[in-house]
Amino acid sequence: RWVRSLLTMGSPSVVLPKVVDGEKEGTARRAKWWYVTFHNVTAMVGAGVLSLPYAMAHLGWGPGIVALLVSWCITLYTLRLLIELHECVPGVRFDRYRDLGVHALGPRLGLWVVVPQQLIVQLGCDVVYMVTGGNCLQKFAESVCPGCTRLHQSYWICIFGSSQFLLSQLRDLNSITAISLAAAVMSLSYSTISWAACLAKGPVAGVSYAYKAGTAADSVFRVCSALGQVAFAFAGHGVVLEIQATIPSTPTKPSKVPMWKGTVAAYMVTAACYFPVAFIGYWTFGQDVSDNVLVALERPPWLVAAANMMVVIHVVGSYQVYAMPIFESMETFLTTRFRVPPGLLLRLVARSTYVAFTLFVAVTFPFFGDLLGFFGGFGFTPTSFFVSPVASPPITMLYVFMG
Repeated sequence: RWVRSLLTMGSPSVVLPKVVDGEKEGTARRAKWWYVTFHNVTAMVGAGVLSLPYAMAHLGWGPGIVALLVSWCITLYTLRLLIELHECVPGVRFDRYRDLGVHALGPRLGLWVVVPQQLIVQLGCDVVYMVTGGNCLQKFAESVCPGCTRLHQSYWICIFGSSQFLLSQLRDLNSITAISLAAAVMSLSYSTISWAACLAKGPVAGVSYAYKAGTAADSVFRVCSALGQVAFAFAGHGVVLEIQATIPSTPTKPSKVPMWKGTVAAYMVTAACYFPVAFIGYWTFGQDVSDNVLVALERPPWLVAAANMMVVIHVVGSYQVYAMPIFESMETFLTTRFRVPPGLLLRLVARSTYVAFTLFVAVTFPFFGDLLGFFGGFGFTPTSFFVSPVASPPITMLYVFMG
């Protein structure tokens, strides 16, 4: 009742998404609940897991554990809200985050609130995954061939980005299910390698869990950056409606049932990846841990090389999961506003342009830890923690009172 009253109150002029025979035109709906698990794990467990020990170093044991546990619970709840809101209006499926935002907040406010935040999430993830892929590809090459001529990190980012030009020509999320499966398996594998290697290594000599010395301003900045990295680690809300849009739905079997089942399974995998890496990585290196825990691990070299290659494979899939909704928006905009005929040429030009843009930004700003904190605080916190509860007035009132 709360949801429907808010969505219908004061917005009679809002145009609902176009529906053709109960489905949005051009959307293929044949996904299963385990597809949801693959896509959610791929979207969520990514570069952020490797920086969690670094965030713990700035927060400390108590605040760090609380931040991770609370974030895990809150983001799972807000995902539940989004899943329920996908079909909150009978006969309509809000297949895009912006569609739900427009209907809930109005045609103008909804676009200005939701679209910029979603673009920050998707663009931010793709840029960070470009940097991460190039960085881990470089570490892999240096591990397997330490005597070879070393290339600058920018070249490795370009090598990684070249694969995205090819994969970006796949049609939609259904077309990258196999890639998401491989990425999900890789995420669980390299996370396990990370914490297992840290556990085997044990605390380094002279390890300290005290806060780093510095001014009060430095401490505040480190804490805010750490919270931003935690928020980045729990991303995925920006594409959850797009993932649910691939699931068939009927009045007797609504899409929210398999979607929630797949989401819970994905969150169990997320917990198995995040908490051991964060806690054991911090236990091993203390306040001197690197912003990428795999970089801090040097032995055994073959295991570190394998883990870095697993990260590369994972972020290949993660990039596409976040890029596919942008591809759809770009092509829809070009075909409707500029009457560009749909087809292979449009897909080749539009998608290659986007990949080239994210590649350029990644080469220009290859700052792994800083990118996580910035995008996490500026983009992922609103979409993962605040935007979706707007459809539930009791939660909205709570946020207002907290503010």
